[in-house]
Amino acid sequence: MNRVLIKNIVAGQVCRISGFVENIRDGKTMGFLVIKDISGKLQVTIEKGANPALDAVFAELTADSVVDISGMVNANDFVQMGGIEMLPDSIAILSPADALPIVRREIPGTKKRKAVERSSIDQRLDYRWIDLRTDENHLMMRVQTLIQSALRDFLIGENFIEIHSPKLIGSASESGSEVFALDYYDTKAYLAQSPQFYKQMAMAAGLERVFEIGPVFRAEKSHTNRHATEYMSIDLEMSYIDSYRDVIELKSRMLVHVFQAVKDAYGDEISALFDKEIIVPALPFPIVTLPDLLKGLADEFGYAQPIEDAGNLSTEAEQLSFQWVQKHYNHEFLYVTDFGAEKRAFYHMRENGIPQGFDLIWRGVEITTGAQREHRYAPLKAQADEIGLGADVQYYLDFFRYGCPPHGGFAIGLERLSMLMLGMTIKEAAFLFRGPTRLTP
Repeated sequence: MNRVLIKNIVAGQVCRISGFVENIRDGKTMGFLVIKDISGKLQVTIEKGANPALDAVFAELTADSVVDISGMVNANDFVQMGGIEMLPDSIAILSPADALPIVRREIPGTKKRKAVERSSIDQRLDYRWIDLRTDENHLMMRVQTLIQSALRDFLIGENFIEIHSPKLIGSASESGSEVFALDYYDTKAYLAQSPQFYKQMAMAAGLERVFEIGPVFRAEKSHTNRHATEYMSIDLEMSYIDSYRDVIELKSRMLVHVFQAVKDAYGDEISALFDKEIIVPALPFPIVTLPDLLKGLADEFGYAQPIEDAGNLSTEAEQLSFQWVQKHYNHEFLYVTDFGAEKRAFYHMRENGIPQGFDLIWRGVEITTGAQREHRYAPLKAQADEIGLGADVQYYLDFFRYGCPPHGGFAIGLERLSMLMLGMTIKEAAFLFRGPTRLTP
């Protein structure tokens, strides 16, 4: 008999299921199991004494053991999980589980027992494969899968081509800092902190519109709830734009498409498990210059920009911007433009010294940096020379010596997007988190 996913089971059939034992209740005359697979849960009811072989297996079962069970599925209005239950003919323990080393959820206290605290996030990350078995984490992974699928559908519909750029590169990318170096035969190599240069090479190759979903690496020693040293980045680049506002327009429509897809597929589950509503943002998204935003934050919240953050947004300013945009636009998203040149990458196009780019802030957290790029060789080389990178990135500068259309693009982190969508931290929103002190499992 072939295994059936729990979501496909109907009453009145003999079925075979396989999954984890999520819960065991041992009564005097009846035993109850809750079996969970990736598609759902099913109650298995055992009448004690009716089958001694089943009683023996039931007595050996532990929570989180993996089992294979066959039996008749009956309707039962008293069963909360779908109104059906399985009456097993056989139970096989495929993999017994030891006592779990972590507590995945807080256990409330009762008159007979004390409450049990949930294990810390770092303890749970030590046993991530166990922590991932929860309903919340399964939903998080399905949401991330849908986000990527919806992105691909949208971008392919907009005539984008998917590329896969190398992650081993011969020089430090973008800023020349915050990269991981490694031995590469008889020379040095680096892990790419972005596919930026190769996206732009694709523009010089005449591909016109490209995107990539892949890992990037940042050697930042940041210990925050939103930074990681390795994460999945969603990057795109598009040619023949008139300004960075063409990039903003496409990105806004892309996010509306993604949010609508998530709301349609998982909105109710997200509300039940995470207590979060998926709000599909309205078009157009608000846009404000950095000076105007800082003036608004100063007038309304008494915010004073630190000197070290001149020309940029501090973390506090990002957080306050959420209140500001909700008050003035009733919106959760805010594009901010006109950053200082010293705070932007050297390859951003400038007009009158102002970088032609933007950050997108969602719920007070920056999720995207984007810009129109400098596609002309001479000013691009001059901007690279300003920060002493000219020789190191000459291979990149060569992309623009033989003709390249005007273009722009952006990047957005998958984990950060889903973290904000579901109300998690970056450690929880990654399949396996990597940070300054986390390299296993």
